[in-house]
Amino acid sequence: MSGIFFTWTNAVKPGIGTLNNISYLRAFKAMNKAILNPLFYIVFILPVLTITISAYINYGSPNFYIFKLLFASTLIYFFGVFILTINGNVPINELLENTDLQKISETELSSLRENIENKWNNFNLIRTVSSFISFLLLVICFFKYYD
Repeated sequence: MSGIFFTWTNAVKPGIGTLNNISYLRAFKAMNKAILNPLFYIVFILPVLTITISAYINYGSPNFYIFKLLFASTLIYFFGVFILTINGNVPINELLENTDLQKISETELSSLRENIENKWNNFNLIRTVSSFISFLLLVICFFKYYD
């Protein structure tokens, strides 16, 4: 997920950010539709399950440090990615999806874009950093486990 969020933060959103209001909103709406597919759902939800299970399995193990790292990774991913997506990005995406862009004025398009662009980008930046830190903790676990 780190790679997906980073790509959106680093390339996709800055790229479409240069478009005029209607083109930006149409492009963003189209990308939101395209990304919602079974593979994305699996890749998005699977870390919640696998990291949690890994932490549970390592609870009480001789190397309690590994458990702490896994538990921290679980919390960071769960709150910084999973919950933030559900409570932050998804409502913004739904607002855009439920708006008929053909039936609103240029002023309303500008207002809609202002209302969603910075919030969504900020939420995505938090998801990018959170998923990277969570992944980094997993990498550290790997090397500590085989130390």
